[in-house]
Amino acid sequence: MLSSLCRRSFLQATSASVGALSLRGFAADAPAAVHFTHGIASGDPLADRVILWARVLPGSGDDDAVSCKWQVAIDAFFETVISSGEAMACSERDYTVKVDAVGLAPGQSYWYRFIAHGVTSPIGCTRTLPVGEVSEFKMAVASCSNYPQGFFHAYREIAEAKLDVVLHLGDYLYEYRVGEYANPIAEAQLGRKVEPETELFLLEHYRMRYGLYRTDPDLLAAHAAHPWITVWDDHEMMNNTWCAGAENHDEGEGDFFERIRAARQAYHEWMPIRTGAEGDQGLIYRAFQIGGLADLIMLDTRLVGRDEQLDYGKGIEQAGSVQAFSKNALHNPRRQMLGEKQEAWLQSALQSSKNRGATWQVLGQQVLMGKLNIPVIPPEEVAKLELSEYARSRFEQAQQLAPYGLPSNLDAWDGYPAARDRLFAMLIAHANNPISLAGDTHNAWAFNLTNSQGEAVGVEWGTPGVSSPGLEHYLPLPPERMQALLKGASPELVACDTAQRGWTHVTLTTEAVTAQWRFVSSVTEPIYQTNAGELLVIERDTRKLL
Repeated sequence: MLSSLCRRSFLQATSASVGALSLRGFAADAPAAVHFTHGIASGDPLADRVILWARVLPGSGDDDAVSCKWQVAIDAFFETVISSGEAMACSERDYTVKVDAVGLAPGQSYWYRFIAHGVTSPIGCTRTLPVGEVSEFKMAVASCSNYPQGFFHAYREIAEAKLDVVLHLGDYLYEYRVGEYANPIAEAQLGRKVEPETELFLLEHYRMRYGLYRTDPDLLAAHAAHPWITVWDDHEMMNNTWCAGAENHDEGEGDFFERIRAARQAYHEWMPIRTGAEGDQGLIYRAFQIGGLADLIMLDTRLVGRDEQLDYGKGIEQAGSVQAFSKNALHNPRRQMLGEKQEAWLQSALQSSKNRGATWQVLGQQVLMGKLNIPVIPPEEVAKLELSEYARSRFEQAQQLAPYGLPSNLDAWDGYPAARDRLFAMLIAHANNPISLAGDTHNAWAFNLTNSQGEAVGVEWGTPGVSSPGLEHYLPLPPERMQALLKGASPELVACDTAQRGWTHVTLTTEAVTAQWRFVSSVTEPIYQTNAGELLVIERDTRKLL
């Protein structure tokens, strides 16, 4: 684990470095030779290496490249540097620099920094993955951080926690224009207004939005404190993306694939992720070994193989009835979530994990696998609520469908039940103790996953959003009542919280895995309190929550 000294050093460094930053450049009254503008970060740790990241701009603004040194040390004063090298930050990669720092020892904490023209970056802390027997491994799971919705208090809590890694499951940023999907209080009173003001279409647009997010002091602190393992969801690109289109890509907005190419390039430039030899347009799914304890298997459920999402209104009208829609469209056996190549890769990864004797197989992916059906909500309860026109129209449509036992979110695995059946068959055949981790919904969920025969498959925890609004924003029933209605409609659902923002603390041991939601009291107030959800436990060889 990271020492207290290490955590203090990065918190001081990030607090000192953030205040003078402008959005994409640097303070005008700082005539340094170069400028480290957006903190530092590390990610994709292995047993002997880790990715290090920084962004450094030339002082003159005329240079096409900046040469910088990087160092990894076992002490905060860099008296014992055990890995070092040189790298170039160039305009073609938005002056971001990523290096794969090799020659590290397994399960070890390190300090790292960059130096260019006598200017030193903030200091970060990172950690390699362990090998052999591992008694305990701690992860933070996060997703859905929307800058104009409020403060990133959850990232501050993550920064100060004792962790081995941060697992970010997507929606690291949002692509919308000013005023869209924004909290007016955060935008107008807290100054959390997006740049650029337009929706993101071009490479420079995506770069600017990453630059904005990476001025947030809490996000910078979380990056500086721990290594991250990340995967995109839809908003790093556009809402409800699938392999050949998106809900939020309309006619007249340019070529979809050019927009995707720009979004992917910016993601790889700005995130501390290991970019493959095939470049930033290559596959993002990959796996990590946590000694003999677990394999963390990161999936792309968003882009590489996903078929277009179904729509209840259009789909039922075309099918002629709800029953025909469910049978012929929703349960179409050819519909893909992962795609054939990724399914084959996943089966191989699961088999390899089981064969090497890993205790746990942890799937890090974007959307819920658990079956979450539309609840029947008494109309007299809804009549007392003040709903927006958008929320009321969606509620009325959902209530017409609720008696049929249909899923609430066709963008999740619920919209691809045949693909989920294939996945569950893999988990039963080729995994020892599978766990799914998911983001996307902004709310907290816990499921006992079962297949169509009612057999236990594993468990799933969905993490609450960092700042994006949840179900309470659209249907503000009391949380306890909402949980009861959802559990009544969804037998797999063990627990949920539909009203609070935060993150999930997951601890793996040889005998059990525990998860606990960590909530913040507000994302629109600078001062906040924290509270923890119930402790959720799965014991080894049970495939279900206690």
